[in-house]
Amino acid sequence: MRRRAASQEETRRKIVEATMHLHEELGPRNTTISSIAERAGVQRLTVYRHFPDEMAVFQACTSHWLEQHPLPDPADWANERDPLARYRAAIRAFYDYFAGTRRMWTVSFRDVAEVPALQQPMADVAAFLDDVADDLIRAFGKAASSDQIAATIRHALHFLTWAELEDQGLDTDRKLELVTHWLCCSRS
Repeated sequence: MRRRAASQEETRRKIVEATMHLHEELGPRNTTISSIAERAGVQRLTVYRHFPDEMAVFQACTSHWLEQHPLPDPADWANERDPLARYRAAIRAFYDYFAGTRRMWTVSFRDVAEVPALQQPMADVAAFLDDVADDLIRAFGKAASSDQIAATIRHALHFLTWAELEDQGLDTDRKLELVTHWLCCSRS
């Protein structure tokens, strides 16, 4: 019985990892149950035995991928008292993270409108980023009452902002310098 359970768990893991790799290579919208089965070395029916629908396999893939690539932890900069230093620490953490996970985020943002199974995980990440932004905005106190400060912080935290700056050829230090300049200008 234990051997069978271990075998089933191994098959499930293969399916999830195949899905994860296909999502990164092709994007979620181009990943089919057939391609998942082929990559995992199983039959389509086996995929459906483990995951009743596309939503279930995508959720398992997302959970597995986020376990391997956890979002930056706000506790890492929470004790920074200076609001500008806190902002810089958070932005650096996210920009380093985006640099290491670019391909998956690129295809996820590209495909989110067309893949219903992707919409909730992406909404969850957006909510997490909103919480991070809210914390950074609160750190600026009354100065943060400006809509410009809030908009600047939210914009700087967004993956697509990082990706555009990356495409412009800016390294992390230059990106950080630029988005810090944006924030400082929005405060005056």
